[in-house]
Amino acid sequence: MTKIALSGAGGQLGTVLRKTLLERGYDLRSAGGSRPLTPIVENEDIMHGDLRDPAVVDRLLDGVDVLIHMAGTSVERPLPEIIENNLRGLVEVYEGARRKKVRRILFASSNHAIGMYPVDEKLALDCEFRPDGFYGLSKMWGEGIARMYWDKHGIETVCVRIGSCIEKPTEFRHLSTWLSHDDLMRIVERTIDAPKVGHIVVWGVSGNTRSYWNNDGAARLGYVPQQNAEDFADEILQKPNPLDAIGQRYQGGSFAGIDFTPLDER
Repeated sequence: MTKIALSGAGGQLGTVLRKTLLERGYDLRSAGGSRPLTPIVENEDIMHGDLRDPAVVDRLLDGVDVLIHMAGTSVERPLPEIIENNLRGLVEVYEGARRKKVRRILFASSNHAIGMYPVDEKLALDCEFRPDGFYGLSKMWGEGIARMYWDKHGIETVCVRIGSCIEKPTEFRHLSTWLSHDDLMRIVERTIDAPKVGHIVVWGVSGNTRSYWNNDGAARLGYVPQQNAEDFADEILQKPNPLDAIGQRYQGGSFAGIDFTPLDER
């Protein structure tokens, strides 16, 4: 059986994936950060620790075939914190994957790597990066790290540019960016099961009618989304848009407006 490791298992999406992977019978090792995880099944393989520590990484990846890497800072923060949590930790993870012969990684990238594109521009997977902050910048660098470790060391990676991964869409932007929990799990299972992926990027988004992103390339992974935010449109369109003018203009939403210099002040 394929051995799976899940980092960031105590986070919002890590919690969802951990529960579902265990329910579906996967051989799973889950890692939290500074706080220990509480077992949810008998004899669950769990651990915690700082992924900047090679010894912690080696323990996480020992005997592992596929890593689902969800750990790191997931909001906009000062650059030094982003570098420590999202880049130093990621490099240690890939170095550990070299040592432990991990064959494949799912890297949780983000739509914020391209968040400064206007909302009326439909993006292909090979679009240029336009990060909307230091968090998005770290995901741009992360995709580059993944590419390098494939080209130089043969470690496969599926980079998933996650949109708005929540149980159900609740606001106007989500009509374009929503990724359902079920569709996230479909991406994860295809990452685990696909025979060969090399280095690929997919948009982490459901089959939304109003999507900002052309996800035709996801067919290479075998990902076919089954849900559509448009099913919630009638309810959402009755509510005011919570984003300000800048957030409504750019695909990154509220992240785009953080520390934004108005055009007339430049």
